[in-house]
Amino acid sequence: MAPLNVEDFRILARRRLPRGMFEYVDRGTEDEVGLRSVHSGLEQVKLRPRVLNDVSAPDTSTVVLGDALPMPVIVSPTAVAGLLWHDGEVQLARAARRAGIPFCVATQSMTTMEEIAERAPGANLWFQLYVFEDRKIGWQLLERAKALGIRNLLFTVDTARSPKKEWNTRNGFGIPIQPSLVGAMDLLVHPRWTLSVMARYMLTTGIPVYAHYPPEYLTRMTRASAMPNVKLARKLTWDDVDEVRRRWDGNLVIKGVMDREDAQQAVLRGADGIVVSCHGGRNLDASPPALQVLPGIADAVGHKLTVLADSGIRRGSHIAKFLACGARAVLVGRAPLYGMAASGEQGAHAVLEILREELDHCMAFTGHGSLDTITRDVIAREC
Repeated sequence: MAPLNVEDFRILARRRLPRGMFEYVDRGTEDEVGLRSVHSGLEQVKLRPRVLNDVSAPDTSTVVLGDALPMPVIVSPTAVAGLLWHDGEVQLARAARRAGIPFCVATQSMTTMEEIAERAPGANLWFQLYVFEDRKIGWQLLERAKALGIRNLLFTVDTARSPKKEWNTRNGFGIPIQPSLVGAMDLLVHPRWTLSVMARYMLTTGIPVYAHYPPEYLTRMTRASAMPNVKLARKLTWDDVDEVRRRWDGNLVIKGVMDREDAQQAVLRGADGIVVSCHGGRNLDASPPALQVLPGIADAVGHKLTVLADSGIRRGSHIAKFLACGARAVLVGRAPLYGMAASGEQGAHAVLEILREELDHCMAFTGHGSLDTITRDVIAREC
């Protein structure tokens, strides 16, 4: 039977991928309290059913930063997409293009933004920026993005340290990839992935690298970089936001905002949008879920900039919950990765179509013909 939901694709991805790689995508950090909170928080929010409204053709379209989208979804930047399927970033960009929604290219992509643009012509590409210890590397990436005509920059600011993922150490997987007996056995028991992805890279372009690093800093995924210049900046301040704003004349969206005062500061620094995000439970394990803090942040700044949100979305009803709490649209990361890991572009597009259809159903059951009417009143309150 064909997969019917995101969880079905997740199960297929788990079967196909080496365990270490699947868990790198799927799991959280430390005790995974934050990850469980993301999922339980979404489950606990209930929506109010309404009847006898005209929901014959719910309109799932919206406008985000000037772009008309057929549904309020953006495909998130993810660092390992190119390892889940051969040319994974290109597959995701094509799937997003078919769905009519943006795909955000990651700084740590294994395919350059230029190649993605060439091989997925017509795709609505955003670019995600991490700032390195050597700031010049990031500024060069901004120039490359501008040269491609990319208008939307997603500046990720919530990763001041590498999260502690103990299970990665135990299962022999990490970025950069380190050879180990556990890892080798993992590859042997997943021959489909080993042959169709890693062997294919080895026979064509070689072992994948972080494609956006300057040539002098490129390192194989099997070797840790000896150059501190290409490590993510440990000191990241609002001065860096000011510098990015000065250098970027397109839309600037700050990703990783979880505090009302930070959101207000983003307004003052000239941001066009923010992403309320707990990084999917992958960074601070003690963080509240994004959905919990979203209403207060949206109330504070939603009339001044575009509020987006992410973390944990696996159902169309989850999208509706984020919209009801104040988001204009959502970013989805793991869900399309599961689809792509199962069957490439087709799987990623199928996941996006499932989310669109489920959102349509959720709107019908709650009596809403357009996204604009999905407000805080949609959320059911206990007596």
